[in-house]
Amino acid sequence: MYWIHLLLWFYVTGVEMVQKQDFKTCKQSGFCRRNRALASKASRLGAQHVSPYRLDPSTVKLEHGSLEGIVYKTINTTTSDIALPLHISFLKSGAVRVTLDEQRRRDLDIALPAGKEHLINKARFNEAEKYAIAGGLDVDESITTIKSHDDGFNIQYGPGKTYEMGLSFKPLKIVFSRDGETEIILNDRGLMNLEHWRSKEEVPEKDSNEPAEMAELEKFSDEEDERAGMWEEDFNGKHDSKPRGPEAVGLDITFVGYANVYGLPEHTGPLSLRETTDSGSDTYDDPYRLYNTDVFQYEPDSPMALYGSIPFMQAHKKGSDAGVFWLNAAETWVDIAKGASNPLSFSASEKSTQTHWVSESGLLDVFVFLGPDSQTLYNTHSELIGKPMLPPLFSIGHHQCRWNYESEDDVLDVTANFDKHDIPYDVIWLDIEYTQAKKYFTWNKAYFPDPARMMDKLEETKRKLVAIIDPHVKKDPDFPLYQEALAGNHCIKDGNGGVYEGQCWPGPSVWPDFTKPETSKWWSEWYDVSKFEGSKDNLHIWNDMNEPAIFTGPDISMHRDSIHDKGWEHRDLHNAYGSMMVKSTYEGMKARNRDEPKRPFILSRSFWAGTQRFGAIWSGDNMGTWEHLESATATLINNGLAGMTFSGADVGGFFDDPPKDMLTRWYQAGAFYPFFRAHAHIDTKRREPWLIGQPYTGMIREAILLRYSLLPTWYTAFYETATSGMPLMRPHFLVFPNDEAGFQVQNQYFIGSSGLLHHPVVKENAPSIELYLADDEPYYDYHQLKLYQGRGRKTIQTPIEYNPVFIHGGHIITRRDRHRRSSELTRHDPITLVVALNNAGTAKGTLYQDDGETFRNENGEYVLREFSFNNTVLTTKNLHPEPEKAKAYEASTTGVKVEKILIVGYKGKASQAEIREDGRTTTAEVEFIRDIGSGMSLLSIRNPAVLVARDWTITLK
Repeated sequence: MYWIHLLLWFYVTGVEMVQKQDFKTCKQSGFCRRNRALASKASRLGAQHVSPYRLDPSTVKLEHGSLEGIVYKTINTTTSDIALPLHISFLKSGAVRVTLDEQRRRDLDIALPAGKEHLINKARFNEAEKYAIAGGLDVDESITTIKSHDDGFNIQYGPGKTYEMGLSFKPLKIVFSRDGETEIILNDRGLMNLEHWRSKEEVPEKDSNEPAEMAELEKFSDEEDERAGMWEEDFNGKHDSKPRGPEAVGLDITFVGYANVYGLPEHTGPLSLRETTDSGSDTYDDPYRLYNTDVFQYEPDSPMALYGSIPFMQAHKKGSDAGVFWLNAAETWVDIAKGASNPLSFSASEKSTQTHWVSESGLLDVFVFLGPDSQTLYNTHSELIGKPMLPPLFSIGHHQCRWNYESEDDVLDVTANFDKHDIPYDVIWLDIEYTQAKKYFTWNKAYFPDPARMMDKLEETKRKLVAIIDPHVKKDPDFPLYQEALAGNHCIKDGNGGVYEGQCWPGPSVWPDFTKPETSKWWSEWYDVSKFEGSKDNLHIWNDMNEPAIFTGPDISMHRDSIHDKGWEHRDLHNAYGSMMVKSTYEGMKARNRDEPKRPFILSRSFWAGTQRFGAIWSGDNMGTWEHLESATATLINNGLAGMTFSGADVGGFFDDPPKDMLTRWYQAGAFYPFFRAHAHIDTKRREPWLIGQPYTGMIREAILLRYSLLPTWYTAFYETATSGMPLMRPHFLVFPNDEAGFQVQNQYFIGSSGLLHHPVVKENAPSIELYLADDEPYYDYHQLKLYQGRGRKTIQTPIEYNPVFIHGGHIITRRDRHRRSSELTRHDPITLVVALNNAGTAKGTLYQDDGETFRNENGEYVLREFSFNNTVLTTKNLHPEPEKAKAYEASTTGVKVEKILIVGYKGKASQAEIREDGRTTTAEVEFIRDIGSGMSLLSIRNPAVLVARDWTITLK
């Protein structure tokens, strides 16, 4: 047991290093190594490399938007070809789905090792769709025409039939075009590789007709021992039996004419994904790895796997977007090569990006999106995996957490100190120590004797409590959760069919099998107040360690040959496990409020495609360093581009004791993360804001107050994301898609469509930042409304108290200026409008409001208003598509008024405002505040007293 305690010591004490030896590299992963060797062969052979995959034309059939055929894989001249069923779906959304299976495994015609026949499913894992896809699979049945030619065929599809798929029979290659321009090519380099089943004893004969170069490469491959790891593999003393043999799937995907690709979370490193196949100083040695695992104190610039995975990649160039979604929940590696000349372009400077995707098992299943723009791309992708949930209002406020708040008195004392120092917060968190001996759904009564009373005290100021619930179940015969797990057959099995056991926080533990509907329902029922003793409506949940993290397992996770329901191995669905847990938690929390369901808040560490439908995530166990502060921005943006929009990073860093200036800068940055939480390791010094000392406490308070004042803008941005799938944190290339100079800008970003631009200060003792402006419109410093204008980089001075936030001219910001202790207490406070005019003297903005907690918004009970300024007139109109449904909620907002209007960038003179509302005309004084330069001024209309939810017009006179 010594080594188990040693590993726990590393985690708890926070040894300052990532234990890289605990996690596989590509060279240590048999299937990754084999597929990289294939890529190396293809590169060395050049034009002589021919992909062994061909589509038999006689098997092709297109009916009602779906194409089927048989692809054959040629091994050599003496071995029968391998039959691989191909299915291509042309979806109504304009996306195309390409799926390749293996006939022999589909027919269950493979042999398993003795003793495994009744334990392991012989098919390729074909249920990833169940855990990721929410909709969008309707087929466009109007697609019925094939244009054939000698080498293949073409099919037109999509809006107005402006998209085209061209397929070549031999070798198989699929080309996707839009408006006559090639966008994406599958199997462009001939790296398609579906590892077919063969017995361990079966050694394929070499083709005597292969070229001399191939023979040399085979010699190279033998030296690399490609067969190693096909039928069994060992890593760090952990054995993987691989009863189904080699079953990896691989495909090269070329983005033609695109030099920048994004997404592929979760990783640190640059926003525009880095090359992995070159030896240059700005490249990685390993592919990007997607394998959810527990990587504490991870590196701030690395392709190593982290806690979550979404195999989505977006390519962007001037005037065009394209993307792919690789539907596979197994371990996946992605190589990226940039700078390859586009052979289809007359421009020598137009480059392409080549990618190579490889997964350990499952189907080859890929969705292709042809844009044409980012908004269409995100909408189509989010139709498939589901739009992000609209979170409850409190959850986008300020969260206070550490490992651990020690008792009820500690929780209430922290709350009292926030109030004493006039610092708002919405949620206080409990880590694992609140439980009885790490047994979840229990309380340590020595320190939390009456949790319901504690939650009632929090409710007095409308605060919430979040408690951690991990998936490991302590092996204790007296623990009811463990008893039920065994009795109900709810546990994941080991490779021999017994209950899988591993080590985590409680010691010996078992894990629920969320692939079983009965288990998911059983787990969700434990959140009921009748079972989770002491819980109340204001308790919400933190699902941590759900990769799953297992201290004694390979890659600090579960053995891959563990067995789930239906005989699927854990390797098949590993990346989806955490998402399955969150879904079960969500359903349980939603059902908890029987009278009227309320929107749950759930934070998960692990995520996959679909997790965004159920909650938020954070970037895990970061460090309190400037490098981690800096890297967080690009990580969170890429999370959002792939669909996981509600994400954040631990403010201050989980490990270490950050210096005061760094902690201040992190609060300033965190106030503009979608998920805003301060968190710290058990061995760090307490760092609640009032403990830092002045002047830093005051600066931290100002950062938090700024977040609260802008909650109307944030909540509106969350609504836009929940309805459109567009990211919350928007990098420059989304806002200015034709500005090539901004395609790699990653240190500043916009909040939704609000026009708010944030550039966090992430360097130690930084006297200034370089703000990049992509157009000639005015930009106004948010705090002083100072004018910046002119395309290019602007040097902005950044004293420690200054948080660089700007408003892009042409936008109207909504905010609340009254300080409250929590977000719920602000709901009926008046609104301030900041009208930031563009060069044309116009501006627009929107405001979304609902009750912030129930699902009544799904029935139309919300307010959605547009504010518009043109010339001298400010108007508002109702954007609700069904206004009759909104009347009940509108009635509850009759006291919410606009108490102040700031107009910045006004080029005329005004002394009075004429206000028309409900047939009445009144006036208000217009105050000239100051000139801001370039003939522009800042004006203020005090207390126009118009209702937020009504139509009105204000005209400057």
